[in-house]
Amino acid sequence: MKITLSALFSWRLHAVVLVLACLAEWIGIAKFDIGIGTMVLLPLLYAFVFATFFNPNIVSITKNVVGGAGNRVAAQWILIFLMPFIAKFAVGIGPKIHDIIAAGPSLLLQEIGNVATVLFAMPVAVLVFGMGREAIGATHSIAREPNIALIADRFGLKTPEGIGVMGVYVMGTLFGAIYFSIMPAIIASWNVFDVRALAMGCGVGSGSMMGACSAALTEILPEHKDDIVAFAASSNLLTYATGLFVSIFIALPFAQWLYRVLTKHRKHAAVQANDEFVSLSDNEEVVLSLGQTLIALVFAGVMMLVVNWVGTGTSPAESFLGMLILLVCCVIGVLIKNVVKLGVPSIAWVSVVAICFALPAMPMADNVIAATDKLGLLPLITPALAYAGLAISRAEVNLFKKSGIKIAIIALLTFTGTYVGSVVIADWFL
Repeated sequence: MKITLSALFSWRLHAVVLVLACLAEWIGIAKFDIGIGTMVLLPLLYAFVFATFFNPNIVSITKNVVGGAGNRVAAQWILIFLMPFIAKFAVGIGPKIHDIIAAGPSLLLQEIGNVATVLFAMPVAVLVFGMGREAIGATHSIAREPNIALIADRFGLKTPEGIGVMGVYVMGTLFGAIYFSIMPAIIASWNVFDVRALAMGCGVGSGSMMGACSAALTEILPEHKDDIVAFAASSNLLTYATGLFVSIFIALPFAQWLYRVLTKHRKHAAVQANDEFVSLSDNEEVVLSLGQTLIALVFAGVMMLVVNWVGTGTSPAESFLGMLILLVCCVIGVLIKNVVKLGVPSIAWVSVVAICFALPAMPMADNVIAATDKLGLLPLITPALAYAGLAISRAEVNLFKKSGIKIAIIALLTFTGTYVGSVVIADWFL
């Protein structure tokens, strides 16, 4: 559905996000040794948790704070705020382009490691929880939009496979970025894998998950920050191009085969999947016009300057040029998306434009890098997670209540599998 500018720029929604994002950045980063590794708690986690308390679908007494319209448009603001963040990441690819090309085989082949989602999650889904064919949809990938389209085309979303993929999709929407801000840092603290492999594993095809993952790694391994940024962004960009094909020709057939093997060892047939998993009818998609998107990007840039000021101590005047460069990359990327009808998401085009701006051959590359260095990584993603907390719909809340712990565990296993599998493959070929 279309939205008016007044609803899109609800002052209450953005005031809540700005305050919560600044509070989260002021609290800062916390690190804990938990025995199996080091857990890193980032401001994005605090922002998400704080925001849920202002979500009218979770805490009903706060319904007048952001209102129903604010809750609906918050999801669109997540993407708006992710664009400059993705541009910041892509700028880091330019100076490392020769290293990335040298690591080409690892970048290309690590996508195959995503098949580990099936190995990690399918046995638990079938043998422990007794899931039926919904296990195929739930475990063949991390279930982002291209994977939902694949399952919808192959089976339909009202089938058990469709129910499974939607369950993991919702769990990823709610908790994916949070989990990816914790799990990779623990693995990195083991000092087992090459830092480039750890970074490549972050490229799962989700801007928020990639951002949370790489931000956590830079806190554990700050001396490798540039490598982490470059390889994570490159991997994520390649995933847009290769991920769906890996799912079609490798992951989904493998999930179907393993499901048949595992069900032979089960005495009783699985219970039929519950149709409540796809009860998402109260989700109305808000569509922004091109003009609204461009205005929203400028608005987001202003908010990000304030949050960056709190998080890094760099004043908006000092970081203005860097933000302007990122916004130019975003605007060009959005315009290309609207002209070139290839189904490529806006953030992919934004990445390509930002990479080109920072290539060593470009005369302004050094100035672009110097200006954008005034902007911290974490402050750019923290507001997006605050919007994510406010964007949780009533349908998603109901699904989480009804699906129980089973689908949550399966989702976490698929997230772990895709990351660990990709890291192992990438590390093998480095």
